[in-house]
Amino acid sequence: MEEACEEERWIGYADWRGRPALRRNHGGMLAASFVLVVEIMENLAFLANASNLVTYLERFMHFSPARSATAVTNFMGTAFLLALLGGFMSDAYLTTYVLYLLGALIEFSGLVILTIQAHFSGLKPPPCPVAAPSSCQQAAGAKAAMLFAGLYLTALGVGGIKGSLPAHGAEQLDETTARGRRQRSTFFNYFVLCLSGGGLIAVTFVVWVEDNKGWQWGFAISTLTILLSIPTFLSGSPFYRSKIPTGSPLTVIAKVLAAAIFNSASGQSPCNAVADLAATTPVSDKESDHDKKSQSAASPSKELRFLNRAVDRQPAHRALTCSPDEVGEVKIVVKLLPIFLCTVMLSCCLAQLSTFSVQQAATMDTRVGGLTVPPASLPIFPVVFIIALAPLYDHVIIPLARELTRTESGITQLQRIGIGLVLSVVAMAVAAVVEVKRKRVAENAGLVDSAGPLPISFFWVALQYLFLGSADLFTLAGLLEFFFAEAPAGMRSLAMSLSWVSLAMGYYLSSVLVSIVNSVTGNGGGHPWLAGANLNHCKLERFYWLMCALSAVNFGHYIFWAVRYKYRPKSY
Repeated sequence: MEEACEEERWIGYADWRGRPALRRNHGGMLAASFVLVVEIMENLAFLANASNLVTYLERFMHFSPARSATAVTNFMGTAFLLALLGGFMSDAYLTTYVLYLLGALIEFSGLVILTIQAHFSGLKPPPCPVAAPSSCQQAAGAKAAMLFAGLYLTALGVGGIKGSLPAHGAEQLDETTARGRRQRSTFFNYFVLCLSGGGLIAVTFVVWVEDNKGWQWGFAISTLTILLSIPTFLSGSPFYRSKIPTGSPLTVIAKVLAAAIFNSASGQSPCNAVADLAATTPVSDKESDHDKKSQSAASPSKELRFLNRAVDRQPAHRALTCSPDEVGEVKIVVKLLPIFLCTVMLSCCLAQLSTFSVQQAATMDTRVGGLTVPPASLPIFPVVFIIALAPLYDHVIIPLARELTRTESGITQLQRIGIGLVLSVVAMAVAAVVEVKRKRVAENAGLVDSAGPLPISFFWVALQYLFLGSADLFTLAGLLEFFFAEAPAGMRSLAMSLSWVSLAMGYYLSSVLVSIVNSVTGNGGGHPWLAGANLNHCKLERFYWLMCALSAVNFGHYIFWAVRYKYRPKSY
């Protein structure tokens, strides 16, 4: 009878009440579908303000353009970096179920603060005098404190959500079967689609509300949306299963690294040490079936031999006693890092969509029939393309690839990431060509010194948005699935958080590249490529060619690591 009960349970998983999760009641695509709906709402609440926040800071908080841009970059970078904290907490102490609820409540509290400040004029600086706009009073003191408290509470909540929600959805699917792994791939594909769907509403409807009805209404929409996401998420509670936290993954990583450095060379022979530890290390009854089947992959191997010293040598202290499985898990994490670092350059390219690409479009004809499209709404192009491409990829491209390759996955995760990186190279080349054409139109029209609209449609800029949107779909979905499939069970949320950290590092790298380019090209009295208020006087096309070259080098670096990577057993 006990054996039958064991067969009914998801080993290592619990339901929302903390009781053992049952195979007949918990998990599956139905449970994952609730996560997809919540992702639309979550990303809408985040991007509705982040995409247009610089306008609010300039017009109503009276920050300078530079300070506004820096504040927005810091806010978004911090939100994505805090996903690491969310992932760590999910693996170590709280289930992804609990952490999402905490993150949503924290983000809600931050948005409430921002909504209240936007509504009451006494909580903002006084309007700028029309006769002397240069005498505007910037938000300072308690008003600035309230602003940044709201922003960074929101960022903390976003970090908790980003670090838990994708993993929670993927946890619902059975990775021990081919059907479950196909469903997992579909989930990540549609996760990016839903993320884009939330962004579509944010950069169209909510941005229009903020610009035409008032920012208090824009913040209120975000506040209400994240609040409604909580009962939507809770409605799936009877179907969820959640991985039981197994302790701090950082502790294991730190212990293995310390043991490899400090353990003494004297003591047991390497072979005996490994054999004895392997024989005496018990298998936890909380491990999933996938983890039990792949334990052999966690044994110390010839790869990264330095880490084998954690078990090959006499422990310098009993606290530094490591098992072969722990060493194997750390090796897996170390092998994931080069793949992660190779995606930062793509994120740097994506950062251009909210900076120079918007500035390009602002100098062009943005009319579509009788409608004038605001430059801040240009992200609608990659978003719409992703929404159209995601189902096509899942229902047409992947089945066709399975027929051609005769493999379960059709396209592996690393191949999918690589396709995205190639598309980023193409996107930067297209961006450079379009900028050359835009400047040629300005010269032919005699409008080089004018900031007015040029006789060229902004649909030309849409081309780079489409290529980068495609790159984002391939790489982000592939990266999320890759980290979930390859990372040790106790480190999955933390590993998946690296996908969001890549975005943060891309934003920061973009700022650093712009500063370096201006510094180098401005030496010797020359005009910096990216300096000046008039884009027609800049050398933006050269910067885009530089980005194209760096992206091509980055792709070569990625190929070096990808062809040497060996998937864990049963990943494919």
